[in-house]
Amino acid sequence: MPKAEAPILLFDSGVGGLTVLAELRKALPEAPVIYAADSAGLPYGSKTEAEIAARVAGLLGVLTERYRPRLATIACNTASTIALGMVRDVLHIPIVGTVPAIKPASLVTKTGVIGLLGTEATIRQAYVDRLEAEFASDKRILRFAAPGLVAAAEAKLRGQPVDQTAIADTVKGLRAMPGGESIDVVVLACTHFPLLIAELAEALGPGTRFVDGAGGIARRIVHLTQDQAFTRTREDFAVTTGPVGEFTELAPALKTFGLERVEKI
Repeated sequence: MPKAEAPILLFDSGVGGLTVLAELRKALPEAPVIYAADSAGLPYGSKTEAEIAARVAGLLGVLTERYRPRLATIACNTASTIALGMVRDVLHIPIVGTVPAIKPASLVTKTGVIGLLGTEATIRQAYVDRLEAEFASDKRILRFAAPGLVAAAEAKLRGQPVDQTAIADTVKGLRAMPGGESIDVVVLACTHFPLLIAELAEALGPGTRFVDGAGGIARRIVHLTQDQAFTRTREDFAVTTGPVGEFTELAPALKTFGLERVEKI
């Protein structure tokens, strides 16, 4: 049984994992949390699988050694679909991954046509092929790489204007795919993307539903930590691989997620 003060570690390439943290706060408000952002490595979507796997495994090794978490969550679809197996082989704590929410999307679509927005690295993974074969073999899934949405989400959280061109190009590209006009459910296969639901909903028009994995991740963490004690002996905080000064621009937003300060990894 872990110590009561042992934190839950949330790891992401940037601020997208905050959407997971928001759901975790609802489920386990008393749980101490450390949020880790590999801002220096952003974006992951344009990197090779080997680069992502080595970087994620190395960083999580360092973070686990330093902060002794009871559990770690890779709150990033790209990192999870590529590095989850490697990380589980290396670390000796429970690891919760993030996968595209294809199963719930398949349960709610009426037209049978599902849009899937992710990074270039995520949408090409065999992991996604397997999810589609297992849970949506009788559905049509249209995958579209939307790397511009990562930067748009990061900007929005900093209080900067959202790149409307990135939103428009994503929606136009998704709808232009064969069958795209029939999409009624969109899987947000990047934890950054739920930060842009309002903008995407406006551009896609009424009648489109969005699903993501944040709620499922929170439920999985609750299950893995049941009967464990939680004690917060210090304020929750964020750590980053990038310049602390750049990340502290997010201080007002971070405080809304219960993260009171930022440290350098």
